[in-house]
Amino acid sequence: MKKLLLLTALFMGISTTYAQDNTEEGPKDGWTKSGNISFLLNQSAFDNWIAGGESNISGTLGLNYDFNLLKGDWTWDNKLIAAFGITKIKGQDTQKSDDRLEWNSLLGKKASGNWYYSAFLNFKTQFADDLDGDTDGPTKFLSPAFLQFGPGMLWKKSDNLKVNIAPATSKLVIVDKDLTLPMEAYFGVEEGKSTRFEFGASVSGYYKVNLMENVSMENILNLYSNYLEDPQNIDIDYTMNIVMKINKYLSANLAFQTIYDDNAFEGFQTREVFGLGINYGF
Repeated sequence: MKKLLLLTALFMGISTTYAQDNTEEGPKDGWTKSGNISFLLNQSAFDNWIAGGESNISGTLGLNYDFNLLKGDWTWDNKLIAAFGITKIKGQDTQKSDDRLEWNSLLGKKASGNWYYSAFLNFKTQFADDLDGDTDGPTKFLSPAFLQFGPGMLWKKSDNLKVNIAPATSKLVIVDKDLTLPMEAYFGVEEGKSTRFEFGASVSGYYKVNLMENVSMENILNLYSNYLEDPQNIDIDYTMNIVMKINKYLSANLAFQTIYDDNAFEGFQTREVFGLGINYGF
């Protein structure tokens, strides 16, 4: 718990420092909705290239949608993130390069100043099975799926800067028990079972800033400690999205994500997607 609070304080301190130059007008009651659909394309071609290289093409379709409600002392923030990408290397099977579906919902009742009594829900999974036809592979729709929820306290300066602390969080890990897997435990779920229940502390932070004209950076941080088993092993999920606008419809997009979850892999998992994007905002 001390590690969680230290990391939270560091995130809030850095974010508040940068936010001082990004003040906004006071929020008004009602819905605030914004979203972006993007398509990233990467392609390389080689023909008789002595230095080596394999022709490849990849594409990623993504959705990032926020719908937030402010009504008096109540605030309700929702974010939907979805992405699916494939890559094809010459002479190899088509593979997934990205696969993500996540919904974050955060309800708050003003307590004092920027503090709110809160309740949150986080759900994440992926869309598809492995594309090579191996149905016994490590992932498929709703396997694994992660559900977290619990009460807490929310510190919210604006829609672009907030931290939620939930010291009594329930977490449910869901898998397909019929999958044939090389591990005795799959994301912590024992062989032959389909769910795993955990209880612990969760801290989530969100910070979005304009680094310069037409360049924005979005930071999403989630920390979790399981009281019931190895509480010192903190699960970390950090995502950074940078959008560099070229014009209304074109941009260069960079997405970076790193995850630490010792029930899935003893080390950091990293994902990076960069490319020219075709964007539609709504």
